[in-house]
Amino acid sequence: MLRRFALLLALAALPASSKPMNVVLIMADDVGYECFGAYGSKQYKTPRLDKLADTGVKFTHCYSTPLCTPSRVALMTGKSNVRNYAEFGTLLPGERTFADVFRDAGYATAIAGKWQLQGNDRVTGVPAGHGFDTHLLWNTPITERRRFWNPSLDLNGEIMDVKEDDYGPDLMANFLLGFIEQNKDKPFLAYYPMVLVHTPFVPTPHSKDRASKNIQKNFEDMVAYTDYIVGRFEDKLDELGLTDNTVLIFTGDNGSHHNLSSELDGKTIRGDKGAPTDAGTHVPMFVKAPGNVPGGRVIDDLIDFVDVLPTVAEAAGLDAPTGIDGRSFWQRLTGKKGDPRDWHYTYYFPRPLAEKFDTPYANPEIRYVRDKRYKLYGNGELFDVVADPHESSPLAEGRSADIRARLKAALDSMPSHGAKIPEEQWRKSASQQRPRWE
Repeated sequence: MLRRFALLLALAALPASSKPMNVVLIMADDVGYECFGAYGSKQYKTPRLDKLADTGVKFTHCYSTPLCTPSRVALMTGKSNVRNYAEFGTLLPGERTFADVFRDAGYATAIAGKWQLQGNDRVTGVPAGHGFDTHLLWNTPITERRRFWNPSLDLNGEIMDVKEDDYGPDLMANFLLGFIEQNKDKPFLAYYPMVLVHTPFVPTPHSKDRASKNIQKNFEDMVAYTDYIVGRFEDKLDELGLTDNTVLIFTGDNGSHHNLSSELDGKTIRGDKGAPTDAGTHVPMFVKAPGNVPGGRVIDDLIDFVDVLPTVAEAAGLDAPTGIDGRSFWQRLTGKKGDPRDWHYTYYFPRPLAEKFDTPYANPEIRYVRDKRYKLYGNGELFDVVADPHESSPLAEGRSADIRARLKAALDSMPSHGAKIPEEQWRKSASQQRPRWE
């Protein structure tokens, strides 16, 4: 508290251009890169995000893990899942998140949206709002299943009073926009892990047919509403004169649902959420910070979700925690040479306590390393993911020996098994029939 008070006194004496950077991080739920006009889609209406990409920075090679909890744990802690993942829906106590980093530095911190990190009856997770001063969350121990219309929301430990026609994403956005306005004269971190565009695919307040049961049409409406909400954040930052002094980041936690199809560049892309293919892991990322980041650029660097924490920390002039796997790309954003990745590593074992590993969301232990074109799995299969995005035909052992050797060296530099998963679980996983990708 004393540290925060001292920071506020110091800020009062600074010109606006010298004040610490604010951070607004928005992450949509279950939407791949193929659903945005900025990547070439003509099927989806995303004018605000397209403009954000045009005026800011668009990344063409941002990759998440294939499922929500693993992505959130990596994003919030800057660590690969191989170091700190224990079970679906769980962020382990003691893990230091970007919210902890910013709050300890005197920032006001808030989160609204999807939590789903509290653990279960077998694994203890982090209580709702960990590291945040205030929260409005769905999927905490006290909420029910409703997230869209008439939602069940946890407001700082109590169920929020809502009306039948209240729309959850609006309430969550309103909460964070109010937080931003309240803290316009202080440094702040606002994190919005959206409930959009996850199932159930239902109409939005802007849908022409509020009774529609067409999941593809409803999904397209939900993507459009996501775009609308991001626009509200841009407008609020402009209104308060905070745009130049704020890092605004938009991304998605994994690929689109496998019941959905999208047309892009003359090809049909079926969502592959839960699978480590391109359609399950290739997500959008747009960054805008006009006071520090030259806009109108496309960067094709490899971006891993673990890179977000050190990046926003560097933007704010803060030290990232030690022992993380993330690599800051802030220097690249500001136009400097930086230190871009040659490869990124993914460890994916979303439900290690499952009895059977026979669904896309409960698969055996998987690990792989990829660059922009090739991907090498722990079982030795090598794919050209540009020529073969569905990973249907692994390259023969004799082909691309130099590429295989380079990626294997990278793979061998990381642990083979999850540090927080008991040995009997990954041994049991290895004994199960593996899905097609490992």
